Amino acid sequence: MDNRRINKVSRLIQKELGELIRKQTASVSGVIISVTQVVISPDLAVAKVYLSVFPSAKSSTLMPIIQGNAAQLRYDLGVELGKQLRVIPELIFYLDDTLDYLDNIDRLLKK
Repeated sequence: MDNRRINKVSRLIQKELGELIRKQTASVSGVIISVTQVVISPDLAVAKVYLSVFPSAKSSTLMPIIQGNAAQLRYDLGVELGKQLRVIPELIFYLDDTLDYLDNIDRLLKK
């Protein structure tokens, strides 16, 4: 499949999923969840969604909740993108801990 098509679909899903998660977690105070990257399989059937949670201490409690709501998020994504995509990919969520890794490196370099 055309690589440009995969990139466009990836960005579209990242944008819409970020908005959906932001709306659903608006009631949780002091927590920011952002979609950092979406990697889609070549057949557009599976999307690996990388989430960044701030503060990172809350990620251990929030990630199982988000993974449990993957079917609902996929449905909501289908409602939003139903006119643009024929098949909404299966969503698999992963924790993106690159900011914690960078913070740790920065802290070690300051010693």
